[in-house]
Amino acid sequence: MADTQQTSPASQSASLRTSDDRRIKSIAIVGGGTAGWLAAAMLARALPGTGTVITVIESPDIGTVGVGEATIPPILDVLRFLSIDEGDFIRHTQATYKLGIKFSDWKQLGHTYWHPFGTFGAPIIRRPFYHCWHKARAAGLVPHFNDYSVCAALGDAGKFRFPDGNPDSPAAGLRYALHFDATLVAKYLRSYCERLGVTRIERTVKGAIRRPDGFLDELQFADGSTLRADLYIDCSGFRGVLIEQILGTGYLDWSAMLPCDRAVAFPTASASARPPYTHSRARSAGWHWRIPLQHRTGNGYVYSSAYCSDDEAREDLIRSLGEKPLADPRYLRFVTGRRKLFWNRNCVALGLASGFLEPLESTSIHLVTSGLYHLLEHFPDKDFDPTNIDSYNDELIFENERVRDFIVLHYCLTQRDDTPLWRYCQSMAIPDSLRQRIELFRRTGRIRWRAGELFTDLSWFYIFEGLGVRPDRYDPLLDVVTVGKLSELLASMANSTAAVATAAPTHDSYFTARTASGKRAATAL
Repeated sequence: MADTQQTSPASQSASLRTSDDRRIKSIAIVGGGTAGWLAAAMLARALPGTGTVITVIESPDIGTVGVGEATIPPILDVLRFLSIDEGDFIRHTQATYKLGIKFSDWKQLGHTYWHPFGTFGAPIIRRPFYHCWHKARAAGLVPHFNDYSVCAALGDAGKFRFPDGNPDSPAAGLRYALHFDATLVAKYLRSYCERLGVTRIERTVKGAIRRPDGFLDELQFADGSTLRADLYIDCSGFRGVLIEQILGTGYLDWSAMLPCDRAVAFPTASASARPPYTHSRARSAGWHWRIPLQHRTGNGYVYSSAYCSDDEAREDLIRSLGEKPLADPRYLRFVTGRRKLFWNRNCVALGLASGFLEPLESTSIHLVTSGLYHLLEHFPDKDFDPTNIDSYNDELIFENERVRDFIVLHYCLTQRDDTPLWRYCQSMAIPDSLRQRIELFRRTGRIRWRAGELFTDLSWFYIFEGLGVRPDRYDPLLDVVTVGKLSELLASMANSTAAVATAAPTHDSYFTARTASGKRAATAL
């Protein structure tokens, strides 16, 4: 019988103390704005009772970008994670509801298509509905897109309702997100964080001292003061004060496949009827967004400086809107791409400090929160195990590259050839991963999608369909469904969708007495 060695209670206590000594006890977040305060909020919520000190450093000399006003449905999961009441959040951030994105002039001038949230039709013989769509087309049927998307039907009618709790209801698969004022969101989250004990200081980071092993030791501020932390979160925007200026992490440039590198933005008066969707309209040198809020409308033109000057972009946007700006235009310059590492030593980059993917699919805020969820899954101790950091970086790189491919898809499939930008997009080199997806869809109507990707097969279908990609064949398993039976099923689904859209209230009705009282409709979740 082998000898056994028992550990005394004193030894166990010593081991626990050693483990506790390695615990992260302080976190410094450089930069406020939406990214910085989201980081503080989610970390504070996840680390209650641990004694971890969280400090947000905001520079009084550097403003935030503050134009990221559109989100995707996972934002509601973030509010639930933070135990924030959705109605209260909407009132304080002048938010409106979003059922998807409506694209105009992307395929061709005068053409419009939808990327709605939620379900599309219903599976038939357990096959995704888009295969049924392909068969219907092949059989000579002419299905209408909005008949099978509750979100698109509601959006075009200027209406909104919450998902139905009854799983058999055609509104059960409805999904929505929010438009909001990013500046107000940062203020709201700051108040939330301060109630949880997060400290805010106003300082301008001048530099940082590094330890012999290359890790960040302490921050140096312009006023001569310093701050030491165990873990640093860089939310300093495009400058990447820690991740790039101090640690020299490096950057991968994706501008060859995403050529827009500028944006101009300004608000206009709130529209008389706020549509429950983001509108993206392609222009000669890029595209412009229109985002309805309760108190104003957000507008911006994302463009390529190779084909359009700043003055031309501003004038083009003003002319196309036909409205007077309520504030001076704000200009942004960026290089689409990502840091080579999102986590380098004891520094994690979030938001614009980690890279930039243009806001075409409203992914900016989601990528911040996704980075935070992954950080919590990989939360370190003071040893900062390199295998743990490598795992985090692998997951973030995978997600960012899949999102990149999805955004490139909108450009490379255009049929426009009326301006130099769109002709370039038709001929530009694209990643092999994207080329393979396009070819698979063209040949079979199938969509390669893997667990962990932000955009599901349904989202990919919406863009393929909207930009006119017609597959050579449909799923042969659907041959067990006759054309007559398929026609009956399509008609039944269309009637159900129409009934939901007809009965729903207007989107604007949610921002009168209902929002003011903090009450939600009887159909609320």
